[in-house]
Parts: sequence; C-alpha cells; structure tokens
Amino acid sequence: MEKPKGKLISIGGAEDKGTDLEQGFVQRNRLNFFELGILKRIVDEVGGTEKRIEVITTASSIPQEVGENYMDAFGKIGCTNIGVMDIRNREDAAKQEYIDRIKACDGVMFSGGDQLRLTSIFGGTDIYQLLQDRLLEEEGFVIAGTSAGAMAMSNTMIYQGKSDLAHLKGEVKLTTGLAFVANVIIDSHFDKRGRFNRLAQAVASNPQCTGIGLGEDTGVIITEGNHIEVVGSGAVVIVDGKDIRHSNITDVSIGEPISVENIRVNILVRGNGYLLKERKFIQNVVEGVVV
Repeated sequence: MEKPKGKLISIGGAEDKGTDLEQGFVQRNRLNFFELGILKRIVDEVGGTEKRIEVITTASSIPQEVGENYMDAFGKIGCTNIGVMDIRNREDAAKQEYIDRIKACDGVMFSGGDQLRLTSIFGGTDIYQLLQDRLLEEEGFVIAGTSAGAMAMSNTMIYQGKSDLAHLKGEVKLTTGLAFVANVIIDSHFDKRGRFNRLAQAVASNPQCTGIGLGEDTGVIITEGNHIEVVGSGAVVIVDGKDIRHSNITDVSIGEPISVENIRVNILVRGNGYLLKERKFIQNVVEGVVV
C-alpha cells in the first residue's frame, strides 16, 4: 500500500476546547490550550490559522451546537477560516457545494457522535474518494476526527459494544470503517468508559490489526500510515495481537466469556510514539521526528 503524504489525527473525545479560559481558570490551562492543546496542533499541522478547516458534524445528533462549539474553539486559537458542513444523508453528501468545499480546504475535522452514520453516509461517495485521494497524494492535508470521528478512520471499526459485557463473545460489533489507515482498530473514551475488554476482543478477532485505545483529550498523529505520535493530556493504549497464542474465541458460543493468551499492551503518553508496521514503542518523538 502506498504511503499517504497527508496526516491523520485521531482524538479520543472530550478534547480541550478552551472552556476553562472562559471560567477564569489558572494560567496552566491557558498554556495547555494555546500551546499544547490538540486543536492547536491540528491548526499547526494544516499550516496555520489562515488555512481552511471544514468541520464535518455528520456523526452528531446535535450538529448545530457541535458546529458552533468548534467554531468558537478554533476562534480562540485565532482561526478565522473555519466552515461547518452539516451533511445529514447521502443526498447531502452528493451535493456539488460540499464536494467543492472539500476540494478547497486544507483539512477536515470529523466530530463525535455515531460512527456508523459516517460510514453509511460517506461510504462510496465522491467526497469519500476525494478525501482518500487527498490524504494519499497531498503533503500537508489533514484529516482529524474525535470520538466517533476517530473510530471511523480505521479499516475495521467498532460500532457497538457495552464495556461491562465486552468479555463475552459477540458483544463487540465490528464493521468496515472509512479505512483512512490500514490494519488498526481505534476505540475512544478508552479509560473513562473502561473499554479495554472491548478493544481486546476486537483485536483477538482480528490479530493482524493493532488496537489503539484513545484516552479523552488525547490523540495520535499518524504519518505515512505507520508513524504514531501521541498528543494531549492523557494516555493511549496499544493492544497488539501479533503474538497471541491460545484464544478460545472460535470455540465458545455467542455470549460465553473469551480467553486470550499473550496479548501485548503498551501505554503511551504525550511525546511517545509507535511504529504500526514494526509494532515498536518509541520513547521520544518531537512533532513527528524520532529523537
């Protein structure tokens, strides 16, 4: 598979939108938002505050509110060239207005909500193909997504699965995602919602895939479809199934608990990295450069 020239930024949800600033919080919060925040990093990766970012609120059930929140958050950073695309169905996705806006922008940001809405509305459309082509061919083009918007980026996508039942076979539902990155499965709100078993079952069913569990206000920047850099305030859990030995997942009945031997786990924080193809932990990464 050809190496993408663009970048993916997958975020675990609940990213800092600068609301603490409005409530008079301490100086440390200003530093986190303006210098270390994930949204600031998205702006840096697309090339600065004058670049065009389209926020796509398709996954959300409250698209107007979500769009306004992102307009406000990016505005705090100094961005004035932000658009919101409220695509509600496949008919909307086929409109030339939206296709032209995707052609003209420097990056997109998929909001949270329901990841199945993203795949069912965008799958096979001209907008989807355009995003794939620009990610593959254009250096500097950025596709970012948070929560559902992050989960939909992988080729194998979790679309359902309760955390308290995720140790039972069949409780984790998988389908085909938007496939902006190959051989990974991404889960969001990972620590907050106790989703380790959910991602572990998904990886046990698909050991060729690397599981990426994103904490809230935490994300990964993926370059060349392989190099990961962790950004944000929390942790990213990498679940590696390559060396799995015993697994009963094909032998037990639906609804019975699964067992897995020798699944590997790495925990990464800001400044750490990971190579997906080599399945290798990197201690120090400074804005995409291994040091």
